[in-house]
Amino acid sequence: MKGTTTEVRERAPRPVRLGPKSVAVLLLTGAVGVVAFGWPLLADAGSGLAHAKDAPWLFAALLPLLVAVVVATISESGMDAKAVAMLGVLAAVGAALRPLGAGTAGLEPMFFLMVLSGRVLGPGFGFVLGSVTMFASALLTGGVGPWMPFQMLSMGWFTMGAGLLPGADRLRGRAEPAMLAVYGCAAAFAYGVVMNLQGWPLITGLGSGISFDGDDPLHENLVRFLAYYVTTSLGWDLGRAALTVVLTLTLGPTLLRALRRATRRAAFDARAAFGEPEEPGRQPGKQVDTQPEGTAPGPP
Repeated sequence: MKGTTTEVRERAPRPVRLGPKSVAVLLLTGAVGVVAFGWPLLADAGSGLAHAKDAPWLFAALLPLLVAVVVATISESGMDAKAVAMLGVLAAVGAALRPLGAGTAGLEPMFFLMVLSGRVLGPGFGFVLGSVTMFASALLTGGVGPWMPFQMLSMGWFTMGAGLLPGADRLRGRAEPAMLAVYGCAAAFAYGVVMNLQGWPLITGLGSGISFDGDDPLHENLVRFLAYYVTTSLGWDLGRAALTVVLTLTLGPTLLRALRRATRRAAFDARAAFGEPEEPGRQPGKQVDTQPEGTAPGPP
C-alpha cells in the first residue's frame, strides 16, 4: 500500500488532453493564421490592401476561435475553474515579464516562460496561454495596433509547439531543459521571421534587393524577404533566442518542477466519481474488512 501511495505521488502530471474538437478548432485557427500572414505575398502591389485594414477582421475572427479552443478543451478534458485560474496567473506573469526587456536588443524573458508552460500544460492550453499573454502584454505596454492579432497568433503557435514536443511523460533530468532550450532558440527565430512577414510586403522605400515586388513571382520575393530579414531583424532575434536558451537552462528545471507540482495538485485530468455514501461513524477513505458470503462475522 505504501508503494502504491509513493507511485501515485510521484506520477508526472499529464498535459491537458486534446480531443477531436480541440484539434479541429486548432487546425482551423492555424489555417486562418496562415492565410492572414501569407495573402499579401499573393496580392497585387497596387491593390491598396494592407494589414492595417484586415487586422480588425483577423482579431474579430481570432477571439471566437480562442473561446472555441477553451470550450472544446473544457468539454473534452474536464478543465475547471482551477485551470482557468492557472491560465490567468501565467498570462499575468508573462505580460509582466515582457516590458522588462522589450526594446533592448530583443531581450524578452516572457518567451522562456511560454516554452515551459506549454511543455507542462499541453498544446491546447499553450496556444490559448500564448495568445492571451500577448494580448494582456499589449494592453499593459500600449502596444495595441494592427500587428497585435498577428502577435497573438504567433505567440500561440510558439507556446503550442512546446506542448507538442515528445517525451512529456518520460523525459526528465538534464535532457528535458536541453531539448526545450533548443526548441526555444529555433522558435524564437521562427517568431521573428513570421512577424517580419506580416509587415514586409507593405513597407515602401526599401532597396530593390529587399523590397517586395508584386509583379515578381513568389520565389523571388521570398529571396528578397530572406535578405530583408537578415539585414533588419536577425540581430534582434538573436538576443531573444540567446536569452531564452540561458533562462531555460538555468531556471528551467526549477520552474518545470513548480509547474508540475501545481498541475498535479490541481488534478486537471481527474474525473469526478460518485460512490456509495459513507456509513455513520466510519472514517472517510478507511477500508472496511468484508467477510466471505455465507460466513458469520468474527468477534469485534
